[in-house]
Amino acid sequence: MIDPSDSGHDIALFEAMYSARAMRWLKPDPVPASLIARILDAAIRAPSAGNSQRWIFVVVRDAEQRRRIGEIYRRVSLWVLQRYQHQGKPAGQSQTQYDLMMKGGLHLYDHMADAPVLLVPCLRFDPVELPETIPEEVRAAMRAAAPWTSGASIYPAVQNIILACRALGLGTVLTTNHTIAEDEVKAVLGLPPQVRTFALMPIGYPEKSFGPVNRRPLEEVSFLDGYGNSFTDQSW
Repeated sequence: MIDPSDSGHDIALFEAMYSARAMRWLKPDPVPASLIARILDAAIRAPSAGNSQRWIFVVVRDAEQRRRIGEIYRRVSLWVLQRYQHQGKPAGQSQTQYDLMMKGGLHLYDHMADAPVLLVPCLRFDPVELPETIPEEVRAAMRAAAPWTSGASIYPAVQNIILACRALGLGTVLTTNHTIAEDEVKAVLGLPPQVRTFALMPIGYPEKSFGPVNRRPLEEVSFLDGYGNSFTDQSW
């Protein structure tokens, strides 16, 4: 059992949430196994649908495996880059912010394998038979909703990983570009057919500093009792 208080690096929860930037510039310095264990222990404290805990976390430290995954990631990311270039700068983001984001992305495309640890959060998909007592149209809707209901059982754990890394002074970023060539990544890791990968997360000591993230104003993205009614603390 890992003692969650056994660290001199812990910071307040809201400080972690407000300063956990997407870290794409990471040092190659080794990360102690004890810290990775703490991060994984935080991950498995997340909610899991039906408490099924079908998650699998593959820690990749071997240099050759990191190189192979890095090559796959770079190749597919160049396709993703074309998408970003086509859609242009998001609304609410300055040109400077956009340029910095793109620069960081390009850096990660070339340096994924340099991170001392790659973490691949996965889910195991066991066969599920829906009973015929459920109407067919409802069963069809349940099957169609699978991408969202499945994500609910792994992405809370991914967020715990991000916050645990921040609390321990480590940098990481959530990326899913690798899923374009997921079969190749699964082959590198020897993952069985029933296991799907949901993220690729480089972990290491950051080259750049933590700090506040830039976000659109709350009143632009939150609504009270229906779309179009901006939520503010004064509107309550």
